[in-house]
Amino acid sequence: MKEFDTICAIATPIGEGGVSIIRISGENALKIASKIFAPRNKYDIESMKTYTMKYGNIVDLENKKEIIDEVILSYMKAPRSYTGENVVEINCHGGVISTNSVLDQVIKAGARLAEPGEFTKRAFLNGRIDLSQAEAVMDIITAKTELSMKAAMIQSKGALSKEINELRGYLLNVLALIEYAVDFTEDDEDIVDDNLILQIKDGIENTNSKIETLLSNADAGKIVRDGLNIVIVGKPNVGKSSLLNALLRENRAIVTDVPGTTRDIIEEYINLDGIPVKITDTAGIRDTEDVVEKIGVEKSKEKIEEADLIILMLDASRYMDEEDSRIINKIKNRKYIVLLNKMDLKDIKIQEEILKNLSNIINISAKTGQGIDILKDEVKKLFFNGEISSESLIISNARHKQALYKSLENCKMALDKINANEYLDLISIYITAAMKALGEITGDELEEDLLNKIFSEFCVGK
Repeated sequence: MKEFDTICAIATPIGEGGVSIIRISGENALKIASKIFAPRNKYDIESMKTYTMKYGNIVDLENKKEIIDEVILSYMKAPRSYTGENVVEINCHGGVISTNSVLDQVIKAGARLAEPGEFTKRAFLNGRIDLSQAEAVMDIITAKTELSMKAAMIQSKGALSKEINELRGYLLNVLALIEYAVDFTEDDEDIVDDNLILQIKDGIENTNSKIETLLSNADAGKIVRDGLNIVIVGKPNVGKSSLLNALLRENRAIVTDVPGTTRDIIEEYINLDGIPVKITDTAGIRDTEDVVEKIGVEKSKEKIEEADLIILMLDASRYMDEEDSRIINKIKNRKYIVLLNKMDLKDIKIQEEILKNLSNIINISAKTGQGIDILKDEVKKLFFNGEISSESLIISNARHKQALYKSLENCKMALDKINANEYLDLISIYITAAMKALGEITGDELEEDLLNKIFSEFCVGK
């Protein structure tokens, strides 16, 4: 275990609530707490047993008679704690004043205010968890749906670490075979045994196959973790805001018969069978002289460029015109779904010959709800092949995905060199690079600057 100073931070959200928790971690955690904690039964808390709690008061460090708050103090002894160090947690009343007052006394008693993510960083540096598990902790905190929560929990339990260690084992065996083959050719100028070469190739091919399997769900994993960005576009008055209200099941956007009612961007989140989806209702795209509406139209065009999926709404009760065609040309090379709205009306005028050049067309009525479930199924089909698994490991972190691709690229280069009968010494360079890339995921191979950047994105109390 590494030696660090003792740190502290508020581990619960700031605000009014029943309880707040101040976490203290470090060798002197119990000693610092003893300076400001007055137990009701005169107990010496420095002799506390691990996983026990004591009731008492936090008092002013200088004036012991001044009670700051009534608290419960819990203790977890190293190394069986979250950070792997001695950890004390003070459960005080949940309020801004009471919580900050207790924290102030902890700092005065000798603890340092923790940096963002420093508790989890210490857990990693002390070897209690690896880097992929540490990152999963933040994913659990920021999970937007039950599915993203489950995916993060699977990773936090070490599922990804196990896969990476297995891959590194394959490559380590390949390196051992190469080393043996190189030594063999130094002693004997005969050609290396073909069976040895086959074993090397087999080890690399197994690694490639396993990495490709992990990467197969990486795009879906990113969506599970970060959410799917859907933008609703179309001319004014085609029913974009009505669709948003139908998906949210509440009247979030103002709906009128006046074209140009929506002038700004409206963004809301929905849970689509476990997928966190950000839906953006945009201003109707058209030529306009209205200054405010014109700004809204420009924002709509910007949102189209940022979208994972574009929903184009067309009014089935109207003939398509030049403005519709311009919008279609803008999105036709992107992933899109076309909704023919107002299909509940009897007079359908939209031209079928124009629609022949479009795909993923769904008939809906935002007013009655017709076709909304079909739209949701189509979204799942486009991004998850219609199914979303909550039990299997999902690669959801962009850093992990990049490292896996780097490793796969080096493995493929090594395989190409073997097939071209290149020197085995050269091939070992690619295998070593592939192992290093995999080590970046678990933190076995990582520069300090990147490590600090990863943990700086955590909340202070974690």
